[in-house]
Amino acid sequence: MVASLRETSVESTLEVQQQKGVRVTGMVTDKDKNPLPGVTIVVANVENPAGAVTDIDGLFQITIPAKNSSLEFSYIGFKKKTVAVNGSKLINVVMEEDASELEEVVITGYGSQKKASIIGSIETIQPQQLKFGTSRTMSNSLAGKLSGVIAIQRSGEPGYDDSNFWIRGISSFSGNNKPLVLVDGIARDLNNVDVAEIESFSILKDASASAMYGVRGANGVIVITTKHGQIGAPQVRVHVEHAINQPTKFPEFLNAPDYMTLLNQLAAQDGAVLPFEQQRIDRTRSGYDPDLYPNVNWIDAITKDYAYTTKGNLEVSGGSDFLRYSIVASYFNESGILDQDKTLPVDNATDNNQFNMRSNIDMNVTKTTLMRVNIGGFLNRFRKQRCSTDQAFREAFETLPFVHPARYSDGAIPRETQRANPWRTATQGGYDLTTSSKIQTLFSVEQDLRQITPGLKAKGIFSFDRWNSSRRSRTSNTPTVHPATGRDAEGNLVYTSYDVGDESMGSETGTEYGNSNVYFEFNLSYNRTFGKNDIDALLLYNQQSYDDGSIQDYRKQGFAGRLSYTYDSRYVAEFNFGYNGSENFAKGKRYGFFPSVAVGWLMSEEPWMESMKKTFDKIKFRASLGQAGNDNIGGRRFAYLTTLKTDAEGYVWGTTGQKNYGNGITEGEIGVTNLTWETATKSNLGLEVGLLNALDITVDIFREKRKNIFMQRRIIPTQTGFITNPWANYGKVTNGGMEVSINLHKQLNKDWFTSFYGNFTFAKNRVDEYDEAFSKIGTYRGQTGRSMNELWGLTAERLFTADDFNSDGSLKFGIPTQEVGAAKVYPGDIKYVDMNGDGKITEEDEGYIGGTEDPRIVYGFGGVIAYKNIDFNFFFQGTADTHRVIGNSEIFLPGSGTTVQGNAYSANLDDRWTDDNQDPYAFWPRLTYGPNKNNYRASTWWKKDMSFLRLKTVEIGYTFPKKWMDKIYSKGARIFVSGNNLLCFSPFKLWDPELGTNNGLKYPMNRSVLFGIDINF
Repeated sequence: MVASLRETSVESTLEVQQQKGVRVTGMVTDKDKNPLPGVTIVVANVENPAGAVTDIDGLFQITIPAKNSSLEFSYIGFKKKTVAVNGSKLINVVMEEDASELEEVVITGYGSQKKASIIGSIETIQPQQLKFGTSRTMSNSLAGKLSGVIAIQRSGEPGYDDSNFWIRGISSFSGNNKPLVLVDGIARDLNNVDVAEIESFSILKDASASAMYGVRGANGVIVITTKHGQIGAPQVRVHVEHAINQPTKFPEFLNAPDYMTLLNQLAAQDGAVLPFEQQRIDRTRSGYDPDLYPNVNWIDAITKDYAYTTKGNLEVSGGSDFLRYSIVASYFNESGILDQDKTLPVDNATDNNQFNMRSNIDMNVTKTTLMRVNIGGFLNRFRKQRCSTDQAFREAFETLPFVHPARYSDGAIPRETQRANPWRTATQGGYDLTTSSKIQTLFSVEQDLRQITPGLKAKGIFSFDRWNSSRRSRTSNTPTVHPATGRDAEGNLVYTSYDVGDESMGSETGTEYGNSNVYFEFNLSYNRTFGKNDIDALLLYNQQSYDDGSIQDYRKQGFAGRLSYTYDSRYVAEFNFGYNGSENFAKGKRYGFFPSVAVGWLMSEEPWMESMKKTFDKIKFRASLGQAGNDNIGGRRFAYLTTLKTDAEGYVWGTTGQKNYGNGITEGEIGVTNLTWETATKSNLGLEVGLLNALDITVDIFREKRKNIFMQRRIIPTQTGFITNPWANYGKVTNGGMEVSINLHKQLNKDWFTSFYGNFTFAKNRVDEYDEAFSKIGTYRGQTGRSMNELWGLTAERLFTADDFNSDGSLKFGIPTQEVGAAKVYPGDIKYVDMNGDGKITEEDEGYIGGTEDPRIVYGFGGVIAYKNIDFNFFFQGTADTHRVIGNSEIFLPGSGTTVQGNAYSANLDDRWTDDNQDPYAFWPRLTYGPNKNNYRASTWWKKDMSFLRLKTVEIGYTFPKKWMDKIYSKGARIFVSGNNLLCFSPFKLWDPELGTNNGLKYPMNRSVLFGIDINF
């Protein structure tokens, strides 16, 4: 009877449990047994199913209606999995990664598309691949990382180190060539976004990808989306790094005794009085009295050996089915290498601080309504020396190493009359402090309209951004002394004159200024599959108003659309258009239509390719043709209007002796009645090949014809009576090239992983119409048919030899006379080519000499090798087909500044023309005591190859074992050491070839050693 009662009690208990539901617990992991937080679990095949989410340890608990229920597990990047409970109360699930799902969607113009259906030229990159180096500006991470991007960094100075970059090169000689940068769909500055904030990064290069942007899309588009939260328990990531920076390369100059010896040699060669006694040279060399016999390296005097950079990021994300959040906070601090006088009461050292914050909230207001609120921004405080660094480095080049020390031992600061002391300029002038901030907001509502038809969605976006900046300065004029002439009987320095100066510090406040940007967009999207037919469509309206305090807001308005059709995952066709306009043009001429078409064929999806799938997992052919515009055309704003000059000078009336002069009104700029935007017609052929599920190769060949380039007419006859030549949409340019990218990823075994990548971009332009006289076209002085910004100068043949001269020193018959410089030339001077054949070298022989400063080729390659918990990665970046004419200054040649100004480069000084080394192709021509106007002129002699290959980064990291991290409740941690810009290989040796300078005196790039840590909770 007792047993019967027990059985009855158990059955009753089971019935109650089944009525209330059965609780099931368990853990979800990946194949490596790592817990997966945020996995969504629901009861399968029931209405309004119960749901649960795994916690930070991958654990879950859920109540199911019956013991024979099934659970469905889903997680981004993993295959959905259904598990039958079968009465079990403990279930452990291993999720399988779904690589195809990870790559399924790519951010494109005004939305996203399935990767397989993309037939435009779109380049994507994982944001973490842009996270290297010590620079705050993201543009410095683009070169060599993304095919199609031409980028060059011309300075390493904090706050001024942004790279110049173009998508597929430069296509216009007027106006703006920069690509449109969109952050969350809003035009914003690329360099003020921290990499930690980015979720996806795409570059739209051809017309099928950028035509939708109409008058904003001609230069290509960069599309960035910021991070959004995912369903799951809160996840916290902390990243901290600190770097020690050092200049990559400065020009090297002769020390004072060697320079004085050289000047004596040159003076003797030219028959001048020797400027220096041997005793002075010897005392300078021995360090007899550094005050009276100084030997100053002015570059060392005004710079420090090291500077420092610190970065930090804090990321918090998570959420539920209803609300998801992502918060990213970042801090950046950078110091500079200019020296500081720590005895001063104020700190004027370079100090660049920036704080970034971004908070993105996603809310499912209803089952079909998604609302997003994004708020981001930054605060920047930038303090630097009152002088510009270019001024400090220029003075360091001009000031002789033996004229006076940086500062005397008694504390006095010396300065020659009408000259500068570079150390005083760099350290004593005070400081500038600039504070700038920006707030970026976005509000959007997306409504799923599946009640009308599945796949239809509507979305509205509103954004408001505001930027402002203010400046304050402290200035000083420290007292100086004329260089000491000796010492008195007590050993004190003797000064002949003093500059009293002003020891107090003045102050100055800059006016606050800023800008604002308001954007609105509404779109309808439709995405649906019917059997083998896949349709993706988009139609939107947008408008923008940008106010920078000028006479009127900059405004844009228009429509855009896309229709993509894919059949059987093999054949793809797409049509895009942009119909929009700009306030910069006259009424009735403000709007334009910019269409594009593209087709693609996934040959690898053909049934007859099935047997080769293991070898060729992807073969895609694609082609596109279309147009885009550029309304930022340069020149005068509202150029369709004719202007008057109300302050014209030169009106005269009255009789002789009683003339009156005054201002009046004259004709100003002539209005361009048919003013319009630049139009870019772009074509692209692309091939994508995937091999052995490990190797991906992409090749693109592109061509662009730009017309309606806004320019001032050049050959208008004077008889037309224009005071100034009118402007017109007249110029034409053709730009073309190719891109190649290669990626190899291979998991060799459970311990070894390798990944290698490389890309190559070539882009070259040609001016087709420049409004030149027909007599110029095709000649050495004609721009038409040449690249934009091609270098200009004389054409050098070689150095003169003794055989070029008669016994009386005159040039032999048939050799053109040199009239561009010195009255007389000698063996060792540069011999120029008579380009126009008039028997003499004049400025008329100057012309285009080939090459451009901006590179036509940019490439990069690198890789990752990982063994268990240790990873090693490296990246090389290079440029080619880039040149620069160096010098072109009276004091560039060693000795040309005599004892007044100008240092002497020590590099290649052995490779110079002398009586003992009469090499007609020596690096330095004949040096003289004083300027040699014949030899320093811009010419092919000074045209140097500035190509380089740089070891951009090399890094080794260690990921701590999970069992260690479990003890501190961490999901993982990694420490790393990185070196940046450690090596540079270039045929040019005088200074860093990437710098934007003709004499090397510019703030250099930084090489750095960086230490960092990542921790996840």
